[in-house]
Amino acid sequence: MTEKTGTRGPTPKWPVPSDLDIAQAADTDRILDVAARVGLTEDDLELYGQYKAKVHLDVRERLKDRPLGKYIDVTAITPTPLGEGKTTTTVGLSQGLGRIGKSVFTCIRQPSMGPTFGIKGGAAGGGYSQVIPMEEFNLHLTGDIHAISAANNLCAAAIDNHIHHGNKLNINPFAVTWNRVVDLNDRALRKTVVGLGGKINGYPRESGFDIAVASEVMAIIALATDMKDLRTRLGRCVIGTSFEGKAVTAEDLKVAGAMTVLLKDTLMPTLMQTLEHTPALIHAGPFANIAHGNSSVIADQIATKLADYTVTESGFGADIGMEKFMNIKCRASGLTPDCVVLIATIRALKMHGGAGTVVAGKPLPKELTEENLAALDTGAANLVAHIKIARKFGVPVVVAINKFTNDTDAEVALLEKISLKAGAEAAVMTDHWAQGGAGAVKLAEAVVAACELPKNFKFLYELDAPIKDKIHTIATEIYGADDVEYTPLANKQIKLYEDLGFDKLPICMAKTHLSLSHDGKLKNVPTGFTLPIREIRASVGAGFLYPLCGDMRTMPGLGSKPAFENVDIDLETGRIKGLF
Repeated sequence: MTEKTGTRGPTPKWPVPSDLDIAQAADTDRILDVAARVGLTEDDLELYGQYKAKVHLDVRERLKDRPLGKYIDVTAITPTPLGEGKTTTTVGLSQGLGRIGKSVFTCIRQPSMGPTFGIKGGAAGGGYSQVIPMEEFNLHLTGDIHAISAANNLCAAAIDNHIHHGNKLNINPFAVTWNRVVDLNDRALRKTVVGLGGKINGYPRESGFDIAVASEVMAIIALATDMKDLRTRLGRCVIGTSFEGKAVTAEDLKVAGAMTVLLKDTLMPTLMQTLEHTPALIHAGPFANIAHGNSSVIADQIATKLADYTVTESGFGADIGMEKFMNIKCRASGLTPDCVVLIATIRALKMHGGAGTVVAGKPLPKELTEENLAALDTGAANLVAHIKIARKFGVPVVVAINKFTNDTDAEVALLEKISLKAGAEAAVMTDHWAQGGAGAVKLAEAVVAACELPKNFKFLYELDAPIKDKIHTIATEIYGADDVEYTPLANKQIKLYEDLGFDKLPICMAKTHLSLSHDGKLKNVPTGFTLPIREIRASVGAGFLYPLCGDMRTMPGLGSKPAFENVDIDLETGRIKGLF
């Protein structure tokens, strides 16, 4: 197990500087020193400079006889467009566990450059709870997303090339479901026509682009357990169907081997560190609204052998990322969580209570920055719903109240009371953004206590249930829908997948993160709605079916003032500026 990490880290300042200023001022340990403290040797690593390294997969064989540490999933309520600090809390909790003498690993996803250059910002955490070097984390890191994009697009090129050269597999060009990808927000690429310009340029057909982190290849990297599993999953990726209605796979196209070669190093997680020098494994990508939104099985398997506590994060709220964590990732990894940490913010719950609207890029309305116990009490129904969702899986829940400057003692006390009444084991105000690990000590203590409680983990549905039954269970028990409705296209696809034998796969719902329902405008706990399923895609290589609920985009767009407008390089120092 890892050594105790102590309390080394930057001395917090007030007012809190920008994330980038904090990260660039931090003392960063050499990654070889971080590795040595967690029991990894230089032979276990592929170095990428002084401050990050890939970890070889054969580490698991060396560690196979070690007992598993405690396993914690961090999730959240239904967020505002600003997010509620989930990664910041994940890192802060890890630093807090280090502060109380626990060996700990953080396992989180690599951010997409879509939101980095869009509006949300990065995913390294924030304030005094960050993974460093922050600039490298939020940009290219070790090139995983580029490799995933290349593998995905090689398969896309193979499809059009095969059709162009005689189409021996009899691929139906109008039934190709495999899109190209790019790791940027670019709405103009959502729908495209390829093959224009005459016969020499291929067969014209309608196609499109997804953002790279929504690629099935990204999901495969997150869920694969070793190289053999990776190769098998890539081979069974379904790119569409033939004119006879048969599935056509990457194996049929003879491209899966080359895709595996491109992803050889991508299968290894990247070792980094937090501001307080606790270790972090970075692997796989985000977007739990349009993908499964969890870091990798491999990273968690390594971390739970190296540390007493592993803190990972599932995307967005308990209704999206955590549900997929439980029903998809836990099935692939064989690991089940000992505790769920559910993040709530008072500003978000007052919004759910009708006190004001949050618009990304604009100041918070006055109603959300002043004490309003009535709005908080009403909006806390959203928190209660998420506690109940987490408890459906038989795991203890700790509520982390992420502190903001305008929160009052009365509001915190009310939220603590509501959380405990709803079944949480504890509700703790945490101030890790401003204070680092010292501000998360109480949360860490509550999590340690919760991890000692008995758990009765259970999946939400059985895999052999019919496709519509699995979707109905998620819609009614997680989202609170009355019923589910399907377009003719979705019904046709379900029939096809049943005929092809894909009906035993778990479900990865694609829906908005801004509501428990499919409609981002419906706040708090919507009732009386029917969940619309527009279409269903088959990610057979990843191992799930992928229903799109309503008008769900797999390629985001940019706002009127994208974040990239603020990003530049200081030509005197060579340092990045304007990155959060």
